[in-house]
Amino acid sequence: MNSTHLPNWLQRCADNTPRKLAISTPEIAWTFAELNLQALQLAQQLAALGIKQGSRVALLASNGVPFVVCVHALIRLGAILVPLNVRLTLEEQLWLLRDVEAMALLSDSTYTERAAAIQQALPTLTRARLQLETATRHVSLHNVTPDQHAPLLDEIDLEATHAIMYTSGTTGIPKGVIITYKMQWWNAVGSALNLGHQGESDCWLLCMPLFHIGGLSILMKNVIYGIRIIVYEKFDAALVNQAIREQGVSIISVVAVMLQRMLAELDASHQRYPSTLRCVLLGGGPAPRPLLEDCASRDIPVVQTYGLTESCSQAVTLSPADALRKLGSAGRPLLPVQLRIVDESVVVGPNQPGVICLKGPSITAGYDHRPDATATTIQDGWLATGDIGYLDEEGYLYVLDRRSDLIISGGENIYPAEIEAALLTHPDVAEAGVCGQSDPQWGQVPIAFVHLHPGSTLTPTELIAYATQHLARYKVPRAIYLTPPLPRNSSGKLLRRELPTLLSRGTQRKSS
Repeated sequence: MNSTHLPNWLQRCADNTPRKLAISTPEIAWTFAELNLQALQLAQQLAALGIKQGSRVALLASNGVPFVVCVHALIRLGAILVPLNVRLTLEEQLWLLRDVEAMALLSDSTYTERAAAIQQALPTLTRARLQLETATRHVSLHNVTPDQHAPLLDEIDLEATHAIMYTSGTTGIPKGVIITYKMQWWNAVGSALNLGHQGESDCWLLCMPLFHIGGLSILMKNVIYGIRIIVYEKFDAALVNQAIREQGVSIISVVAVMLQRMLAELDASHQRYPSTLRCVLLGGGPAPRPLLEDCASRDIPVVQTYGLTESCSQAVTLSPADALRKLGSAGRPLLPVQLRIVDESVVVGPNQPGVICLKGPSITAGYDHRPDATATTIQDGWLATGDIGYLDEEGYLYVLDRRSDLIISGGENIYPAEIEAALLTHPDVAEAGVCGQSDPQWGQVPIAFVHLHPGSTLTPTELIAYATQHLARYKVPRAIYLTPPLPRNSSGKLLRRELPTLLSRGTQRKSS
């Protein structure tokens, strides 16, 4: 076996602990042996579609066992997973499929209509539907005869590409982040060394979207650690709290708005979390200090973490032992990760803010067919995240902002430039500027400031309706304000930080 190759992770779990519960959902529960068999059988069906090593396969599915089995089946074929954000519009999904040059689209029963619309627009795309037969407890492709002689891979090449996951950069143009197996391996190792690993007793509750790196990385930890995971299709505070109390959940990953809802449900039901819950990983942006203090007063083991798609989820995590001593910190870098703060190309010292830069085997080497973006973002192995933060005297990271203009709404990254670009396609719009506004439920929501061409009678209501056709629902501005010309600097660059000051200057608005 080559030194950069490892045995297939799921197969090793099936060999070592075949009867151990690997995954459970409200509908089904499988051991590692059962999950492995499902993956092997589905891989043979995928091979019959012409999917092979290097094939780029888009997956449009909700959280559940069909998604999980598909991920492992693609690994057996050496195919590249391209998970589609189910919240994107048809227009946005078509753009991604063309950009990544996907050869196949797999969907589940929830997205049959959307998959049909995609195939109509892209007729050369091979399409198949995943189905879960609950009676037989079997995941398969609808009406596809398996190729029982298909060559399946027994090893994982750490240098090979596991997935291409799209994320919008500060320009608002989506880029495909190359996620390798090496990144997944070292991220899992670094996380275990930081949070500890309790083997048989550990259980990770997964209620975050699997099309995000945070969810996908938990699927890999499931088979690298050999631990049990519980997968929910959607986040439901009552169900999550019940699982924590009754199913031995030891770790859960959430964002702030999810944790707030969990605490509210906990209060309503007059319950407390059991001692089996040893770690609540809190990501998705800087956490509100009152939320952290509330959790500390309840002895809830909240551990802040910082990461992004390019770092394969966690890059910096606060050790449970430091959770109270370093309240508000994202922690120290995981063992495989190097971190430095850079301001104007100079590495700065403690308590000096600057751009957070990361380096290590769990950090991406670049973007799919985007050499310019790769060269701009990654230099000498160092990834410039664009996020602003500082290190204290002990090397603990404090995140000040998730990129200067980034809006984080309910854990979703929203880039103002992307919304501005959509608004500017309307013929009546001369200028558009977008920023975030605080929201008690979502943390932030996008609002837009628009300067119309002279003589236009376009209303905010009409413009919101227009934006809804071009953007995912969570990206549509909560309010649009019609304003005079927008503030710009001497070089003509939009000054987004000054947009909120326009609210006091007699604007029209319309809430969506």
